[in-house]
Amino acid sequence: MAKVPLKRSVINRSIEEAKEAFQRFGLHLPPFAFRSKNDWESPKTEDEEIRDCMLGWDVTDFGSGCFERIGRTLFTLRNGTTRRPGYGKIYAEKFLYDPEGQRAPAHFHRNKMEDICCRAGGNILVQLTGVNTDDTPSDKPLYVKVDGSRTKVEPRGIVRLRPGMSVCIPPRTIHQFWGEEGSGLTVSSEVSSVCDDWNDNFFLEPAERFPKIEEDEPRRFYLCHEYPVAK
Repeated sequence: MAKVPLKRSVINRSIEEAKEAFQRFGLHLPPFAFRSKNDWESPKTEDEEIRDCMLGWDVTDFGSGCFERIGRTLFTLRNGTTRRPGYGKIYAEKFLYDPEGQRAPAHFHRNKMEDICCRAGGNILVQLTGVNTDDTPSDKPLYVKVDGSRTKVEPRGIVRLRPGMSVCIPPRTIHQFWGEEGSGLTVSSEVSSVCDDWNDNFFLEPAERFPKIEEDEPRRFYLCHEYPVAK
């Protein structure tokens, strides 16, 4: 059965909702977050880092065909890249919009270390599992740092983050996180080493980091992997 593409109308609506949520909770976005589609269609050399390091809006359903359940809307504020020379940043930062019931697929990274931070609103639930040398889920407990404190987590155990709390997720740790049902709309952030979304995402089930898109209405925003490039 063919997968249903993610509709451009869903992308447009989700970005507008995320902008409102970030503003409501005092997470201020940089000016380039508000550029129009037309602004990006005349590429400027001074914006090369935005394009090359994939900064900006990122909306995906991971190829699930069910964005409300498996999906993510986020904004990458800063990042480096290993795909192009000339960028020395070794860190990245993202804001994430977390409506209840929506999550990314369970996955891990071989290289990236990240802190998931609950910024405001409701709580974030983070489910964690270690990875064996053959990339299968481990049945052993693991230890992570929650706000700097060493914390034991059983396989598929959940760390609850209230606003202001964070958990550090080392490489090769399966993770999935979402807004806790009943606690309200939540916004979170990710602070990490360089994020390579093309090569460093390993999903437990088949998934597409950047899905196919159905152009059911005009584009209002360029996503981070869609920017026109200077000719």
